[in-house]
Amino acid sequence: MTTLPHDPLARYAARLHADLGDRHHVASPLGAWLLLALAAPAATGAVRAELAEVLGVDVAVAAQAAAALLDRPHPLVPSATAVWHRPGADPDRLAGWWDGLPRSTATGPLPDRAGLDAWAREHTLGLVDRFPLTVSPRVLLALASALATRISWATPFDLVPGAALGPDDPRDAARPDDGDGPDRRHGPDEGRGPAGPQRRDVPSRDGGGGGWAGRLGRALRSPEHGHRVWIAATGPAGDVAVHAAEAVERDGAGLVVLSVLADPAVPPADVLAAGYALAGAAVDGEPARRSLFDLPLGAGPLGTLREERVRTAARDGREERHRAVLPCWSARDEHDLTAPGLGFAAVGRALGGLLGVDVGVEARQATVAHYGRYGFEAAAVTGAFALTSLPPEGVRRSAEWRFGHPYAVLAVATDHRDGGTGPWHGLPVFSAWVAEPREPADTDLTDPVESF
Repeated sequence: MTTLPHDPLARYAARLHADLGDRHHVASPLGAWLLLALAAPAATGAVRAELAEVLGVDVAVAAQAAAALLDRPHPLVPSATAVWHRPGADPDRLAGWWDGLPRSTATGPLPDRAGLDAWAREHTLGLVDRFPLTVSPRVLLALASALATRISWATPFDLVPGAALGPDDPRDAARPDDGDGPDRRHGPDEGRGPAGPQRRDVPSRDGGGGGWAGRLGRALRSPEHGHRVWIAATGPAGDVAVHAAEAVERDGAGLVVLSVLADPAVPPADVLAAGYALAGAAVDGEPARRSLFDLPLGAGPLGTLREERVRTAARDGREERHRAVLPCWSARDEHDLTAPGLGFAAVGRALGGLLGVDVGVEARQATVAHYGRYGFEAAAVTGAFALTSLPPEGVRRSAEWRFGHPYAVLAVATDHRDGGTGPWHGLPVFSAWVAEPREPADTDLTDPVESF
């Protein structure tokens, strides 16, 4: 079985998120990467080399990895792919490429708008209700991928006041934890770890000012047991706080949602890159973990670290406890995927080579995600259309001929029975000279009736 190496997906994710910028968003780099991997074997020569560079691996390796994922779907991450052609078109030129598609990839005539929307809903647990592209007569070929998940946490979060995302005043970090009832039950060691981002007087990345602690009435706190929280040493992002919440498993498969927090001065691209670098190992452990005893006490950009004398069973007498406070969040987006470096322009050239025509390309991704106390859900539909190129400019004349005076009518039979030309073919059966028009009959003013 071929598995997708983490590094190629991480590099593609960096490109995609860089194009989306610093705004609040959710995306599925994997959903876009899978579509490229399906299309890439259609390419030859320089276009194939370009797609290999974007995919981060050889085209054949990418196609095998995509097939391994799609033909053995994850119990908690339903997936689907499809390749459709324009109704009435001859797909024979595509046969060699189609034969190499994953067994699970649907093929056939292109559905209409309602059919595409229904496909999106069916394969995203109803989370995405509209396909991200609009069908037009110019569409020759369409590719689509869908990924979705809806999970419950194995251990739900606790609810705490939104002020727990603070403190607003860094001097509060030196004081004992004197929170209200929901906080007290966790004991005197509450807050020893990076319990969430300190409110700092810096603009938020969404353009607003101030911290989240003053904007939210409620937040989520990791339970005393069941979640993993640690400080990880990374490259450009520096020390980051990592929170890992695990889903209820199904058939031996699970899902771990990582939240990665860095100093607010670190660019989002570096924080996301740190998350991708940690992801492979973080599902089973706590990679790059730093000891709390190697970190300075007090308030910092990741939270607050306290020290106190306690009775402990730790072998070296040094006990570490971590907790995290996070907000609930939701996002809904649509992303244009035709930017240079994302690969879809090359897909258009590859498919045009198969079809023997110059084609343009449209590519978009629709995404949605919700993160809450009891679980997480997310979905993405990625679509790409190969379009007939716009013809060159010219001159067009349009005419409307009005049969407003007497004219001839002939009813002529056609006969192509038995695959040939029959005796009736081309024979005028009736003829008329129309010199007296009339109003449409009542039957002409109603809905059509069945043909005779």
